[in-house]
Amino acid sequence: MELPKVGSIGEYIRDQRKQAKISLRQLASQAGVSNPYLSQIERGLRKPSAEILNQIAKGLRISSQALYVQAGLMDDRVPDSDVLAAVRADQHLSERQRQVLIDIYESFRKENLAEAPEPDGRFDAPPGPEPGGTGADRAEEDAASSRAARNGRVQTEPKKG
Repeated sequence: MELPKVGSIGEYIRDQRKQAKISLRQLASQAGVSNPYLSQIERGLRKPSAEILNQIAKGLRISSQALYVQAGLMDDRVPDSDVLAAVRADQHLSERQRQVLIDIYESFRKENLAEAPEPDGRFDAPPGPEPGGTGADRAEEDAASSRAARNGRVQTEPKKG
């Protein structure tokens, strides 16, 4: 197994900084590191710790995971989808816009994975409506209880259908 090049993380940070239109001094200040240290990282002379990478990621407003993967501290387990590749390649978006789109896309994927069938065919989805009524019935009961509470009437027990 080949070790990652130390310079590759620095090049990646420099590219991200330039795309975000942030100066070296601004990023160093936001990340809480010195200008010379950040410059050495970008030139491949220093290999930053995970903590420093996290601070730099916050300064760049990008995912810490992206820096960890680039630095070889973490494996990129799931290959990028075509959607992620397209978002990352779109030069008409700012780095912040790209990250927001990626975050939204990833949240949808995680949500769908949580509801996907397990290998045995069962779903790991939230339980359905309670016996004796549908979700719509329950929503109607909740709405009626809320209206009653607003009007000063307290409904102590939900209506059974």
